[in-house]
Amino acid sequence: MASDEFDSTRRLLVGGLATGAAAALASPALAQAPASPPSPAGGASSQRLVDPTAKYPKPPFPKQEQPWPGLASRMNPRPDHGETSYRGSGRLAGRKALVTGGDSGIGRAAVIAFAREGADVAINYLPAEEEDAREVVELIRQAGGKGVALPGDIREEAFCQKLVADAVRELGGLDILVNNAAFQRPRKSILDISSEEFDQTFKTNVYAPFWITKAALPHLKPGSAIITTSSVNAYDPGENLLAYASTKAVNMNFTKSLAKQLAPKGIRVNAVAPGPVWTPLQPSGGQFPEDLPDFGATSPMGRPGQPAELAPLFVLLASDEATFSTGQVFGAVGGRGGP
Repeated sequence: MASDEFDSTRRLLVGGLATGAAAALASPALAQAPASPPSPAGGASSQRLVDPTAKYPKPPFPKQEQPWPGLASRMNPRPDHGETSYRGSGRLAGRKALVTGGDSGIGRAAVIAFAREGADVAINYLPAEEEDAREVVELIRQAGGKGVALPGDIREEAFCQKLVADAVRELGGLDILVNNAAFQRPRKSILDISSEEFDQTFKTNVYAPFWITKAALPHLKPGSAIITTSSVNAYDPGENLLAYASTKAVNMNFTKSLAKQLAPKGIRVNAVAPGPVWTPLQPSGGQFPEDLPDFGATSPMGRPGQPAELAPLFVLLASDEATFSTGQVFGAVGGRGGP
C-alpha cells in the first residue's frame, strides 16, 4: 500500500532531492550496495553537477499493469528508492521508527534512508507486498539496523492498535512515526466513485493515520517526530482525483492542528507534499492505464520523480536538525502548486 502522490493531468513533478548518484533502476535491489563516497581532491569537491532532467528515465515507458497494490520489483523501469544512492551520516543513530507503506515507493525510500542514518525501523505493508517487504528488511539489516516486518490491513482500527504495540515491543520503543500508506483511484466523474471505494480511500488515508497516531502518542517522548505524507493535491487537486485529493487536504490540516497540540510536549508534527512519483501505485490502478506510458512527459523536466528524491526530506524532519519546524508542510513538487 505504498504511497505515491501524483496528479493525473501530469502537470506536476517532484524536484530533485536525492543524495548521491542515481541507482541502476533495472537491477535487483539486493544486488545493489551503497555507493562509495567521492574522494576529495585538494580540498575541493569532486562531485560533479547533475542535470536533474537527465538523472532518471523519461517516458515513454513500457505498457504495464499490475493487480493492486502492486510491486516495485515488477515495474519497468524499476524505481530508485536510494538502494545505491543514499549514504547516511548517523543523523538518526539510536532512533526507532515505524513507517506505514514501507515496502515500496516513498515509504521504502524513507526506510532505507532512516536505516542508513542509524535508525531501527518497523515497516507495515499488505501481505500481498511481502516480496518487496523482504527486500526492505534485508536492506535495513545490511545497514546495521534492526528491521521489523509487520504486515496487515490498516483499514482496521484493531490492527492499527496492534501494529503500534508490536512495533514498540520489537523495537524497544518508538520516537519516529511516518504515516505514509495511501490508496488512490482516478475517476473521471464523481458518479464513477462507489461508496465502497470512497470508504476505502478515507479508511486508508485518513482513519488509519488517526488510529495509528492515537496509539503511538503514549509512547512518544519529547524530541519525537510524526511525519505524514500529504500531496500537492491538497493544494492543487486533480479533477480526476476527487476522493484522494480530499483525503490529502485532511492530512495537511491534521498535521497543522496536531502540531499545535503536541508542540508544548516537545513532539514535532510535519508533512511532506510530493508531486507525481514513479512507484507501484501507477501500474496498479493509481492512474488510467492508457496514460502510463507517457507518465511525466508533459512535466517541465520531462519525467516523473523517483522515491529517492524525497528521502532526504523525511530524514530532515525526523532529525534534530529541524527542531524548530512543526506544523509545516514541505513540498517537493517541481515548482508548480504545493505549499
